[in-house]
Parts: sequence; structure tokens; C-alpha cells
Amino acid sequence: MKQLLKKIQLLLFAAAIFTAHAIAQQYNYEIVPNDPMGVRIYTLDNDLKVYMSVIKDEPRIQTFVAVRVGSKNDPKETTGLAHYFEHMMFKGTPDFGTLNWEKEKELIDTIEQLFEVYRNETDSLKRAAIYHQIDSISFEASKLAIPNEYDKLMTAIGSTGTNAATSNDYTIYIENIPSNQLENWAMIQANRFSHPVLRLFHTELETVYEEKNMSLTNDGRKANEALLRGLFPNHPYGQQTTLGEAEHLKNPSMKNIREFFDKYYVPNNMAVILAGDFNPDEAIKVIDQYFGTLKAKPLPDFNIVPEEPISQPKEYEVVGLEAENVTIGFRFAGAISADADMLTLI
Repeated sequence: MKQLLKKIQLLLFAAAIFTAHAIAQQYNYEIVPNDPMGVRIYTLDNDLKVYMSVIKDEPRIQTFVAVRVGSKNDPKETTGLAHYFEHMMFKGTPDFGTLNWEKEKELIDTIEQLFEVYRNETDSLKRAAIYHQIDSISFEASKLAIPNEYDKLMTAIGSTGTNAATSNDYTIYIENIPSNQLENWAMIQANRFSHPVLRLFHTELETVYEEKNMSLTNDGRKANEALLRGLFPNHPYGQQTTLGEAEHLKNPSMKNIREFFDKYYVPNNMAVILAGDFNPDEAIKVIDQYFGTLKAKPLPDFNIVPEEPISQPKEYEVVGLEAENVTIGFRFAGAISADADMLTLI
């Protein structure tokens, strides 16, 4: 535990040079009229959105870091990638989660190269030999990794509810922290969202694959996937699932995952949300001090193919072990359309 706290202190010292800028900076914010939660909406210089709502029920802060990317952005040859990367975001950075980053990096780079060779090889015997290499090098790399150090860091600052979730459109990362630990939280998160490492990739793949296997007997998930296929035949909503195709999970690409992070995990595609007991005037300085160092980049275009009108009902059957039920869905123009509020009320 002492080593973990020392790491927090060292990171704090390394970031101290930004303090003067944070104090001098003036922060403007927007509000929504008649908002009962009194949410302040800030936009940092790097276009990161920050939402703050003060609720003084207890001396804690519910935090979210949201990224506007989800399974709809998965490359077609590696579906499930957004969800898999969400798992990898808990594996640490060059600054934590490792015993020797330089040595570990060499092994991780080799594993990445071998996975690309493995994905493109069709001969079953050669694939088996390549996978044996991946397995052996992954074992050596695991000796240099510190499993669950991110979770231990969060526990050290009193955080609870560590979690994350991937949807079609976004990925969120969740912590509930003591109010007096906001700076340590921001420091660790900014480090995490700047330099994630695809550490213990090989073993985490087994966890993701097992999650996929469990989904195959989840009638609710199967019904929802069938519904989306019917509503959005020309859109990734209906063409690919959040957990991905089993065949793609068997042939992962660390290269694609790194490129995915570089494209989408940028401040102009992210938001930080804080709700709880804190001073927003001070909190925004802390957020800017750490998250303000992230570099904005142009975002890829997302081109939508228009769907054909649905002229008659479509029916699909899903066979499973659970009780019979009916799921009905309607397609409309989207969350920013005039119909959205009415449908939400219904």
C-alpha cells in the first residue's frame, strides 16, 4: 500500500508545474434554464466537455469519463473491439501496472506483431505454432505485469463502484470517490486515458470470449440483437454486436485496438461528469490541470447509409430457455429529432 501511495505522490509532483496555469485560468460555463440539478457545462481549451452538479448528501463524488465511441465504430473485421478495449483500460499504463516497463514493452510489441501474423495466416498448423509463440511470450510478459494495480490504486484513494460499460454509441468509465480525493482521481485517470497499455492482452481475451459465450444463452440479448438487425439492416447497429463475432474474438488485432484508441479517445470526443459534494470553481481547475493536457485530434467521419422505410411489420423468432415474451421496436429519426422527447415520455 505504501508503494501505491508513493506512486500517487510522484504523479502529483510531476504534474505540479501545471498548477499556476490552472489558478490563473478563468473558466466560463453554460447552464440549462430551469435545470433542477444546476449542472454547469464547461468546455476546456482542448474541447473536453465537463459536466458538474453539486449534491451535498454525503462527502463523495460520483464520477464518469465518457467517450463518444462504441460498437458501431468497430472495424468490420474486428467487431467487439470497443468492448474489448474497455477491458484493456483497466490494465495500467507505463507508469503503473508494471515492474519493468522497458522490458515489458519489448515483449508486448512482439506479441502485437505475432497477432498480426496469426490473423493473416490460413494454414492451421502454422497458426498453431504462431499461437504457441504468443502464449510463451505472453507468459514472460505477465511476469513483469502487476495485475489489478489500477483497482488497487482506486481502493487506496477510497473509491468504490469501479466499473465500465460499452454501448453501441459510447463507452463510460465509473468511479465513486471521497470528495477529498478528486485530485488523485483526476491524476490517475488522465494518465490512464493518455497512455493505456495493452497489458495481459492474451489472458483478458479469455475473459471477453467467456462473456461472449454466456451471451449466447441470454434470450434478452438475443432478442435485442434480432430487433436491431430488423430495424437497421444498413447500419452497424444491426450489422454487428457490442460483444462482436466469435470468429473475430479468436483473431484479435492489438494494432487495430491501438489505432482505435488514437482515433476516438481524444478530448474533443470525451466528457468528464462529476456529481456530488465539491466546489465546482476549484474542481474545474483540477480537471483542467490534468485532463487539459490531452491533445485534440480531428475525428473520423461516420457516414450513415439511409434505411429504407419499413412498410410492414417484421417478425423474428428467438429460441431460448427463458419464458416467452414479446419485444416490439420502432425506428425513428434519432435522439435529436422532434420525436425524441415524446417517445421518451411514452
